[in-house]
Amino acid sequence: MTPPDPTPLLTVRTALILLAAAVIGLAVGGLTFLGGGPTPTAVLAGLTGAGVSVPVLTKLIG
Repeated sequence: MTPPDPTPLLTVRTALILLAAAVIGLAVGGLTFLGGGPTPTAVLAGLTGAGVSVPVLTKLIG
């Protein structure tokens, strides 16, 4: 007897959205740091960029 197929933890769409948000956050944080901002400011900018991009990407990748 085979066990039923488990459902995936994340769908491909969700994984794509989170991956794109992480890339956007890294880009924003990296550019902030390279632009002369202090490290904590760059981290906050990257986290904000990733967080703000999730709802936008959700609407775009529909």
